[in-house]
Amino acid sequence: MTRPTLVWFRTDLRLADHEALAAAVERGGFVVPVFVWAPEEEAPWPPGAAGRWWLHYSLRSLAGELEAKGSRLILRRGPTEAELLKLARETGADAVFFSRRYEPAVARRDEQLTAALHARGITCRNFAGTTLFPPEVVRNRQGGPYRVFTPFWNACLGQIEPSTPLAEPSHLPVPHRWPESTPLEALDLLPRVPWDAGLRQTWQPGRRGAETRLSQLLDRMAQYPRNRDRPDLVGTGRLSPHLHFGELSPRQVWHAVRTLEEKKPRRAAHDPGAQAFLRQLGWREFAHHILHYFPATTERPLRPEFASFPWRRDARALSAWQRGSTGFPFVDAGMRELWHTGWMHNRVRMVVASFLTKHLLLPWWAGARWFWDTLVDADLANNSLGWQWSAGCGADAAPFFRIFNPTLQGRRFDPGGVYIRRWIPELAALPDGLLHQPAKAPPGALAPTYPGPIVDHAAARVRALAAFASMQAVPPCDDY
Repeated sequence: MTRPTLVWFRTDLRLADHEALAAAVERGGFVVPVFVWAPEEEAPWPPGAAGRWWLHYSLRSLAGELEAKGSRLILRRGPTEAELLKLARETGADAVFFSRRYEPAVARRDEQLTAALHARGITCRNFAGTTLFPPEVVRNRQGGPYRVFTPFWNACLGQIEPSTPLAEPSHLPVPHRWPESTPLEALDLLPRVPWDAGLRQTWQPGRRGAETRLSQLLDRMAQYPRNRDRPDLVGTGRLSPHLHFGELSPRQVWHAVRTLEEKKPRRAAHDPGAQAFLRQLGWREFAHHILHYFPATTERPLRPEFASFPWRRDARALSAWQRGSTGFPFVDAGMRELWHTGWMHNRVRMVVASFLTKHLLLPWWAGARWFWDTLVDADLANNSLGWQWSAGCGADAAPFFRIFNPTLQGRRFDPGGVYIRRWIPELAALPDGLLHQPAKAPPGALAPTYPGPIVDHAAARVRALAAFASMQAVPPCDDY
């Protein structure tokens, strides 16, 4: 008789399209679902505060789904290797199945853990599921990694179409006696000071929330290319936290979009809405590709010449940016949206990142750390790629001399001021002509609580370009 299998859940908190779970069921024997909380093993990037909040409710959702099938989610507090070995002894399991992850510290830990379990006679198998195209199989003609998005995505699209998502198992064979489980509350994932009201108002972690977001995206897919850059409209999918925690697989999203478009007169391959959205999934793939091949990019610039960039240290300016008090309404609206909801519109993310790294000349990693702690969708691959892209020092990055004017960006993408008025209510009474430049308002028209600009845009641009020109080119590092 086949012995039990431990299915080790991580950032794959779902039952459908879960290759490790499906393989465990097919193997025969009892299936023991387990989650081990060991944030210290992910240092220097353990999950941030907003991510831990999401994880709590996502685990609760997954546990409910498993209970509906007569199964359970066993929770343990790390170290992971010790807890998996203990569970193997308690259940008689001789195999651990799990989905691959690509964060450097996690990948190293998984490799060491696999070797240790094998040495104890326990089979370890890892499965795809984090990405559409496993990074290790996407290479350029020379056999190396891609550094530019478009040829990377073309290479992905030239491969076999992602296979149909796996159905949710209809039945999970369960052990006669369950091992002990740590209470979810004992993992201490929720904040002790209740700052999370805005997150609770905005999100529904778990399968139901993920499926609702996906359905809403499909309903407005035709408008996606036109509205996706408008933070004043609901024009994006807001699927990123659900994808990060694996409540939906990228393959499920891919096929949902393809299926929708194939029902229309034109095929998805020619539909602008589908292509625009799938291209955004492609950037997520590219982020994991870069992280896999260039793991040092979580701490160091991919472009080595930026190691000599003269970043400034200015705690007061950093604090003003974090609080949404820079005096630039489009930037401040984004930072306040982030603090309240744990999320920020992608167009605004680019503007606030450009402002930090170019207007303030503060280092990209300071912004990456703040986003890591405050975003519910904080994902190491996407966060690292996005910040290095904005700072001009990463893969396929925006040139450093491309400096967003936050006033013009606001006028273009929030023309009626709906977004700014939503998040900066002290400016709501200003007319549209002054909303994006409140410093030009006549005396008495501006609320005294809103600050003036902390930098002058024109002067900051000149300073940033001078800093860029001062860099000295250096040869590539060995690990790049």
